[in-house]
Amino acid sequence: MLCGISGESPQEPVVSTKSGVVYEKRLIEQYINQHGTEPGTGQALAADELLAIKTSAIVRPRPPTLTSIPALLATFQNEWDSLALETYNLKEQLARTREELATALYQHDAAVRVIARLTRERDEARESLSKVTVSGTAPDGDGMVVDSVETLPEALAERVDEVHQSLTKGRKKRPVPEGWVTADEITAFETTASNSLPLSHATSLVLEGDYAAVGDSEGQAAIYSLEADAAERQVAVSQPITDALWAGTKLMFATSQGVVKVYEGGNEVASVSEHSGAVTALTAHPGGEILASVGADKGIVFYEMGSMKRVSRLFNNASLTACAFHPDGHLFAAGTVSGEIKLFMTKTLEEAAVFSPCEPGHGAPIVALAFSENGFWFAAAAKGQSIVTIFDLRKEGAAATAKTLEVGGTVQSLAWDYTGQFLATAGASGLTVQQYAKSSKKWSEPFRNSASAVKVRWGNSGKRLVAVGEDGVVTVYGVKE
Repeated sequence: MLCGISGESPQEPVVSTKSGVVYEKRLIEQYINQHGTEPGTGQALAADELLAIKTSAIVRPRPPTLTSIPALLATFQNEWDSLALETYNLKEQLARTREELATALYQHDAAVRVIARLTRERDEARESLSKVTVSGTAPDGDGMVVDSVETLPEALAERVDEVHQSLTKGRKKRPVPEGWVTADEITAFETTASNSLPLSHATSLVLEGDYAAVGDSEGQAAIYSLEADAAERQVAVSQPITDALWAGTKLMFATSQGVVKVYEGGNEVASVSEHSGAVTALTAHPGGEILASVGADKGIVFYEMGSMKRVSRLFNNASLTACAFHPDGHLFAAGTVSGEIKLFMTKTLEEAAVFSPCEPGHGAPIVALAFSENGFWFAAAAKGQSIVTIFDLRKEGAAATAKTLEVGGTVQSLAWDYTGQFLATAGASGLTVQQYAKSSKKWSEPFRNSASAVKVRWGNSGKRLVAVGEDGVVTVYGVKE
């Protein structure tokens, strides 16, 4: 007979009445005192449930002290018993830990599968939701009307036609304004003013007369005077700003929380939330009655400028990153995260054409989009690319790419001047001005510097080029007197 704990022949054997296993009495009693259960089975066991096994008695000498060999042997036996008991406990704990680890690994694997399934279902639901909009409820209140496109009201649609006809007719005979900046003057551009605004991570820049408004990713905006070269006012938008627009006396900000806020005289006068994700860009119709916004929720929303009520909406099949109205107002362009620029009819939001500055299969999000004042060109730049693509609206397919300009660094912002002669670019590697000479039909670069900028805009008569860096530093370029 061998002990179920030590594995050796017991000197005082006992047997469990529950399992029938033989143990050394002193070892099993120590185990019961510590755990109250039987080793191996885990069943409750008491000392009185142990049955002594009668064997031939061997009289052992009583060790008087540890100086005798019998006393030392007894001490060694006690130490061995403790070691055997501890070893058994360690083996038991190891087996239990292995079982717990196997259970935890199985639960983790199951949880990962559940999370993957829920994520897939969420993405599918978002995809389905982005293609429809709830436009109202049925008269009896029992249902709702679902429509993917909302067209402009008749009055605004007529206004779009009027503006289109007026601007198209006047554009053909419009001369370059007297006193407009020339290529020689742009070549002589240098820094005329520079000021660090109390902002961090600037994201937007808009001009109105001699004032510039700059917004940042922390929800702060500053009004900067170009003449005084000083920040005159701060505006607390309280939400990360993604884009800005200045229309007359109204200053508008798009935020990453899906809200468009309108300020007038330094006070917030309106706040609308028509997007379920970040609003990525704002633009105004040349007639001044319509404001447009696009967002990460794939939505295009038109507002009536006075009341800021939604008057038209369309959901695209991809998130939108940039937008612009044609200078005649009859077309609306929107850039997507997939690298396409889609043109829509302003009145109906019907898709009119699709352009792409990237090679098929290599689409990158459109970060900048701008129409030329000549009425048939527009420029676009994609994220991480150092080229600016000029498209011709009069052509289709590959023939629509009129020119590809290499500016030597990534492009984050584009701005055409009023005459359509000069295209300003801004990016991490600096600013450039690209010029198209109508007489020679050639492009040239009259200006370049290495000052990093995230946004660039033209000032009055093109005599100024205003840029803002990510650190909030506004720099004005021009010809010093």
